[in-house]
Amino acid sequence: MRPILLQGHERSLTQIKYNREGDLLFSVSKDHVVNAWFSHNGERLGTYEGHVGAIWTVDVNSSSTLLISGSADNTAKLWDVSNGKCLKSWEFNTAVRCVQFSEDDKLVLIVTEPRMGYPATLQIFNVENSTTETVSSEPIYDFHPEGPKITVAAWGALNRYIVAGRENGSVALIDPKSGEYISTNKVHELTLTDLQMSADRTYFITASKDKSAKVLETESLEVLKTYTTDTPLNSAAIMPKHQEFVVVGGGQEAMDVTTTSSRQGKFECRFWHKVLEEEVGRVRGHFGPINTIAIHPDGRSFASGGEDGYVRVHHFDDDFFTFKFQI
Repeated sequence: MRPILLQGHERSLTQIKYNREGDLLFSVSKDHVVNAWFSHNGERLGTYEGHVGAIWTVDVNSSSTLLISGSADNTAKLWDVSNGKCLKSWEFNTAVRCVQFSEDDKLVLIVTEPRMGYPATLQIFNVENSTTETVSSEPIYDFHPEGPKITVAAWGALNRYIVAGRENGSVALIDPKSGEYISTNKVHELTLTDLQMSADRTYFITASKDKSAKVLETESLEVLKTYTTDTPLNSAAIMPKHQEFVVVGGGQEAMDVTTTSSRQGKFECRFWHKVLEEEVGRVRGHFGPINTIAIHPDGRSFASGGEDGYVRVHHFDDDFFTFKFQI
């Protein structure tokens, strides 16, 4: 399983995202640029330039026509995927930590962080006709969630609720029309660093600085599975088909990396059996903590982005698909 090394960023990766078909991979980092790549060969398709701060988050809609990015420059930008044109730039009081298109692509969720006396906001914008009409600057819903800071968020099935991961290790269901908390559950001891939904959005996986990843049912927020590692985790993803695996990654804190070798730092993607909660393998390669992991929608490859500024795309060998885990 030889990786394809994507060198298009000058600073550490913050998020990578496949489109629905999996032929495109989008990456963002602290160097102000969004990159688009062909996932099968690692060729760079283009860049989206306009941010003036670190870009924390990115998402692409299901038809691969629109891209949204959120940055530390206090803006979220909507892009035309095909030509790189910025269709809309929303300005906020603080940095944008999370953006995501809804399941039907009509809405976009934007979460900003609390800072300098400004409260955190959770805003929802209508982008249904954004390629033909001017996109509104005003959100259709604007909430100020109370309690611990929201670090990660995602849409639930049919846009019925928003699943949020918070700084105190809890997850919450939020009503997207009222902004009220429907339910909460403290599942981790430390900050949630990632939250990724399953393909049908009935369950999701979380990663945390407390060195564990957990699979939870969306409706009840009940913990179904736990994967405990020996290093702080920054990302976790669910394999959609072929194998019942989850992939988690992280590593020693970036500030301490200069004092350790890459092996001691535990900069590996770890494969765990989703049902049996046992580790089945590791993939090395990064020279710093792994910040983000994404799995191809057809389950035939995965990509990881690290503090070292590289994206590594791994296409699985044939024997991966016939692998049987021995109990």
